Amino acid sequence: MSDDPDKLAHAGIHHSAFEYATIDDLLDTYMRLKGQGIEPHACLDHGMTTSFYYVDPDGNSVELQVDNFGDWDQSSEWMRTSPQFAADPIGTPVDPEQMIAARKAGASFAELHQRAYASEFKPSAPLDLRFPLTEPRSPV
Repeated sequence: MSDDPDKLAHAGIHHSAFEYATIDDLLDTYMRLKGQGIEPHACLDHGMTTSFYYVDPDGNSVELQVDNFGDWDQSSEWMRTSPQFAADPIGTPVDPEQMIAARKAGASFAELHQRAYASEFKPSAPLDLRFPLTEPRSPV
């Protein structure tokens, strides 16, 4: 077996995900990992989840997330019926540092989600979703 340097353009697993019980657990993990020099390559409020994506030692993405509704039935219903999700299933990029500052200033989880989804915590760096954004090649 050998590493595939072009793995982002090939079929396979994109990422695995792990769910936290609370936004505080997710934000605390962000701070702990940042303290070890590990930073996410993308952070998004997808609407149904707030998700931070990291690269593991093998180059795979790992999603750490919290359910914004606190109930997967409600999240699933929102995905099925929300015009916002239908228009933009990726969601809104967020800056965890701004979210942490808002949380420390007293913002509730619901307020954090509302503000994040409204693009209030927009990051300064471009989003890296770790998949190619080029046109597919034509068959020869």
